[in-house]
Amino acid sequence: MSIEEQQKQDEYFMERALMEAEEAFKAGEIPVGAVVVCQGRIIARSHNLTETLTDVTAHAEMQAVTMAANELGGKYLQDCTLYVTVEPCIMCAGALGWSQMKRIVYGCKDEKRGYSVYAPKALHPRANVSYGILEEKCRELMQRFFKERR
Repeated sequence: MSIEEQQKQDEYFMERALMEAEEAFKAGEIPVGAVVVCQGRIIARSHNLTETLTDVTAHAEMQAVTMAANELGGKYLQDCTLYVTVEPCIMCAGALGWSQMKRIVYGCKDEKRGYSVYAPKALHPRANVSYGILEEKCRELMQRFFKERR
């Protein structure tokens, strides 16, 4: 796949993750959305559900990893890519590492809670990470959410 084709595919799936993030926003959840893609097909999609489920672990990534594992019938996601609108936190990065997620693509960095600052080795050693895909859209949604909350 060429660089241009990969960029187009990444933007397409990040748009789907942004749709999930919008759903979270509407529900009063921190607007993070995630999709898991395997062989060019979305096999799981979710958004933050921490308020809805009263569960601090109900992050978009955690929900999507669980759904993907159920869909594939196994705990390892070596042939999958996670698209998530915001950089995963330490907890989510750990789960992604344990699931052996092949590739992680995120929109905007999370300077306060992102794994890359606090636990840069949490992901699986063979994981490929890309970020900055639709970064401005992802960041704007987060900023709008917190601005409206204040």
